[in-house]
Amino acid sequence: MADQVAGGRRSLRILEPAAGSGTLLCATVEHLALKDNLLRDVDVTAYETDPDLQSALETSLDYLKRWAAKRQVTVQVTVEKRDFVLAQGQILGTTHQLFHSETTKPFDVVIANPPYFKIPKCDPRAQGATSVVRGQPNIYAIFMAASAALLCDGGEFLFITPRSFASGPYFRLFRERFFANVRPEFVHVFGSRRDAFSRDEVLQENVVFKGVRDDAWRSRGGSFGLLISSSAGIADLNRAARRTLPMEQALGKAGTDMVLRLPIVKDDDAAARVVDAWTGSLHQYGMNISTGPVVPFRATEFLAEEPDTTISLAPLLWMNHVHAMRVTFPNGTRKPQYIRQSASEKSLLLPSRNYVLLRRFSSKEEGRRLVAAPWFRSESSCSLLGIENHLNYIYRPGSELDEEEVLGLAALLNSKLLDTYFRVSSGNTQVSATELRAMPLPPHETIVLIGRRMRTLNGDLERLEEIVDEAVGASR
Repeated sequence: MADQVAGGRRSLRILEPAAGSGTLLCATVEHLALKDNLLRDVDVTAYETDPDLQSALETSLDYLKRWAAKRQVTVQVTVEKRDFVLAQGQILGTTHQLFHSETTKPFDVVIANPPYFKIPKCDPRAQGATSVVRGQPNIYAIFMAASAALLCDGGEFLFITPRSFASGPYFRLFRERFFANVRPEFVHVFGSRRDAFSRDEVLQENVVFKGVRDDAWRSRGGSFGLLISSSAGIADLNRAARRTLPMEQALGKAGTDMVLRLPIVKDDDAAARVVDAWTGSLHQYGMNISTGPVVPFRATEFLAEEPDTTISLAPLLWMNHVHAMRVTFPNGTRKPQYIRQSASEKSLLLPSRNYVLLRRFSSKEEGRRLVAAPWFRSESSCSLLGIENHLNYIYRPGSELDEEEVLGLAALLNSKLLDTYFRVSSGNTQVSATELRAMPLPPHETIVLIGRRMRTLNGDLERLEEIVDEAVGASR
């Protein structure tokens, strides 16, 4: 991250809004002092709220001052022992552009590894940031927004964060404000969260993001590129794969969801081009997608471990029942696999119809992000069905999906083509119903054709890719 700081000025003001013990700040100043012959003065501002880290931070920065002085660089240090977001809350205004502050002297560089956790909407930090986030936001996005607001024109922005801000409805408002004023220059993607962040429970891809404060850069036009690099983790950073993508291909247009796409290889580009050319959608075909209504800890009185002829039960499908193109029910899970039919009085059950079931979560290291299976009403004699909250289901409101529609959609969602498209657009391990609702689909007759061909194979996965590719006119 320090190597990404260009510097090139005689004096610099550097901000670290979540400084910890000062490692990142020290690395940054060291990099600049050794490689930037112009640099003579550095003004460092470091925020840290943890008392156990504050003394270590002060010790590190005192050492940094002495180290830099030997190289003819003067370092001035300000340690702020308070919450960065609350301290800078006034800049999270509801202005047309990102943020603006007349009272704070801007910084030339902001660099950070911010905290990652959700805060309730009643938290004053969330209430002060309604111009960029809604509901129960993740704190790291507020750190990003406030830090960008404190940069001078041309200032450098460097953060390591989860990738989730780059896509999805949850961060849509943030992206709209952030990318209006911050022009992306470089993104490094860590392919394995276990390798790069083995000590932390980070359930998403992580990225190093570098941008430049450049207000209204999109409205001025111009040709920009985004450098994308990738490695599995820390050990192979020096062997990272690199490519440059035209900005119009990497970042969606203003006024849209403005997803930041990060295709690692050219095959990813090809998948995006194929899917982007489709004009269909679930809504257009009279379909919808929802999340399973059964939240087990809220419905314990209705759950049953085994079939019981003395009470009326319905199947309860969990995520581990759903595999690519098949549902295994019942299986050996220790979770309750049945639910009382009386739960329908609480709107917890669905009519047993034809559905496409889709896992809502996946492990980052799983081979596929999208895992879908057909469910036909003929698979159960019960007229009701329970679907647990970790599953999404596709259905036709007021009617029913045809079996060929179910098979065709399930095959598409299990295909490498759509899985690649989803990975390029989303680094989140959660498969959101909102994202799938907006995902382009091929013509309806193509979906039916895929379903018809899959039916003749009895769910044979070995031919799935061939059938999908032939039907949509794509080449693997």
